[in-house]
This record gives sequence, C-alpha cells and structure tokens, in this order.
Amino acid sequence: MKRVNPKALLHSKWTKLNVVKREKHFMVTKVEYNEDQSVEQCIIEAVITKQEYTINWRDLKDSAQWQQGWK
Repeated sequence: MKRVNPKALLHSKWTKLNVVKREKHFMVTKVEYNEDQSVEQCIIEAVITKQEYTINWRDLKDSAQWQQGWK
C-alpha cells in the first residue's frame, strides 16, 4: 500500500487499473473534512464521462486498483 496524504487529495489525479465503462482517468473534485480534520467524504470525477462517485479515500492507497497520476 502506498501513502496518500489526505490534505493533498483535492484536485489530485488518479488512474483506475480495472477500467469500467471506459472510465480510466479520475480527478478528486471535492473533499469534506469533519471537525477533527479527518476526511469525511471524497468525490472523484471520471474525466471522459464527467460522472461523479463518492469513494472512501483510503481505497486510493490500494496499488492493485489505483495509480496516482494519469498513466
């Protein structure tokens, strides 16, 4: 598992390794924090379809599913 800084999530770019519906490249478009400054919600947007998904930001650490940057 790789390290992902929750403070640097907003506008970060990701490549999904298991492509579904031609959605391969994503950008984090919204991150909400609670009063403890922990990530409460993370929304990613598929670049090609503009479809938004709410994900657990910790899933981005899984190198079998996600790669940082657009590859």
